Amino acid sequence: MKELVISSLEELNYNKDIAKISLRLDSLDRNKLVYSPWPSFPYNPDVQFVASYSYDCIFLKYYVNEKNIRAENKAINSSVWEDSCVEFFISFDDTGYYNFEFNCIGTALVGFGKEKINRHLLPADLIGEIKLHHSLLKTEKGFHWELTVAIPSHIFICHPPLILQGKKARANFYKCGDLLPEPHFVSWTNIESAEPNFHLPEFFGTLTFA
Repeated sequence: MKELVISSLEELNYNKDIAKISLRLDSLDRNKLVYSPWPSFPYNPDVQFVASYSYDCIFLKYYVNEKNIRAENKAINSSVWEDSCVEFFISFDDTGYYNFEFNCIGTALVGFGKEKINRHLLPADLIGEIKLHHSLLKTEKGFHWELTVAIPSHIFICHPPLILQGKKARANFYKCGDLLPEPHFVSWTNIESAEPNFHLPEFFGTLTFA
C-alpha cells in the first residue's frame, strides 16, 4: 500500500492569506492520481496534488487537466461529485473516516462515518471555515484548474483535540465527475471493487505527518 510523508510548513498557518499559501504549495513535490480502477470508465484526466500541514490545519492543492468541466453545485453539502470534483478521505482511527469533496469552484461537501451509507454531514457553517482558492483556464486540450484548501484542525469534530505532528493516518485522494460527458473515477491508491466506490477505507494508503 502507498505511503506518503507529509512535511510541515512552519511559516504557514490557518490565518495566512490563502493565495500566498497556494503559491507556497507550488514548491512542493507533486503526487499523481494514477489509477482508473474500473474498466467501464477508462478516462483518466491528468490530476496531481500536494499536501502539507501546520500546527492548526492541513493544506492541499490539486492540479487538474481534463477535457470538460462541470460546476453546477453551489451550496455546501450538495452533490459536488456530479461536477468536476476532487476528494480527500482520511481516517485517524477505527471510529470512521472524513470525506472532503470539492468541485472546481470550491463548493464543499464534508462528512464522517464508517461506510458509504449513514454518513453524518458536518454543519454548513463549520465547513464554511475551510479556506479555498481556485483558478480555471481554457486550454487547447480542454481545461486546467487548480484548487487550494486549508482545512482547520478543529473541523475534525470527532477527534478533538487533533495534534497532527507525528500522527499516522490512512487516506486516499480522488478525482471524479459523475455527470461529465466522460464520467471518471481515479484515485491515488488502487481500489478493488465491482463498481465505482471511493468509500472503501481498506484501500486507503498511509499518511505520516512528519
